[in-house]
Amino acid sequence: MRHWPVHDLRLTTPRLTLRMPTLHDLDELADRAVEGVHAPGSMPFGVPWTDAPAAELPTNVALYHLGVMSRWRPDAWCCNFVVVHEGRVIGSQDVKGTDFAVTREVHTGSWLGRAHQGKGFGTEMRAAVLHLAFAGLGALTAVSSAFLDNPASLGVSRKLGYRPDGLIVQSIRGRRATQQRLRLDRDGFDCPVPVEIHGLEPCLPHFGLA
Repeated sequence: MRHWPVHDLRLTTPRLTLRMPTLHDLDELADRAVEGVHAPGSMPFGVPWTDAPAAELPTNVALYHLGVMSRWRPDAWCCNFVVVHEGRVIGSQDVKGTDFAVTREVHTGSWLGRAHQGKGFGTEMRAAVLHLAFAGLGALTAVSSAFLDNPASLGVSRKLGYRPDGLIVQSIRGRRATQQRLRLDRDGFDCPVPVEIHGLEPCLPHFGLA
């Protein structure tokens, strides 16, 4: 896409492709959300978006991703990739930065359809965006967070070298919930899978980079 090269940015790993979503991809992603992302009794997200009524959830997912793309600015951007395995969209992985040219820090977040959890995809897709951040964009640090009752996400962070970085307390579904903040320095990241970045150079100005 000549006027929006970010849409052609791709990350590939041995099993996955991460790309900016097409409208068809968003239909598939919405289907994964409706099929289920977590057990009904748990809430792994700081914004409980999966609590939306089933009739509204697919539209909410599609409009959220379109909104993220429409709000992109070089000083406040978010690559909200869809994650594709064997031709099928299985989840979402984002990496975002604010005033990145100065801070050199990114934040990541993700989710997978329940049928695709427990297979190592979470580690592989986050490793891909960390490789983009550190090797492709020159980030110095990456931060993430997960609730203390979300061992899967915390386990991915440990595998990738994150260290604890304090706690966040908030109200979720009317109850007190605590998130563990996590931080990863570039020197502490050893990518566990090979990652290829495709189409990055024309995107650099859109990340606030010369």
